[in-house]
Amino acid sequence: MSQLYPSPEIVVQRQLDAYNARDVDAILTTYAPDARQFEFPGKLVASGHDEIRVRMAQRFLENNLHAKLVRREVIGHLVIDYEDITRTFPEGTGQLEMIAIYEVKDGLIHSASVIAGARTLDASL
Repeated sequence: MSQLYPSPEIVVQRQLDAYNARDVDAILTTYAPDARQFEFPGKLVASGHDEIRVRMAQRFLENNLHAKLVRREVIGHLVIDYEDITRTFPEGTGQLEMIAIYEVKDGLIHSASVIAGARTLDASL
């Protein structure tokens, strides 16, 4: 990795911080203009800044949205985050286990793939 660019870990942390701040513009500064987002194993859900902006803006309407980093692995230009996500589902609020795999080149995320795990709904009052 060139010294001209931040490490992949720093780039992904900036993306996570922007996600938790619900700051679409800050998120886009971490993605390459032609970046792609996938649901594992290969379902394309957004391609390019315009589609990522729309996807994130919609997600940020959830006022309880928060990603808690559980563990991070860095292997060269790949960053693998294990996260617990708090969000609002159609059935109500709850948590979701998530693995996110980021490919970072030249200081920008070029692809992001997510694997959704177990979903737990909050108990009703």
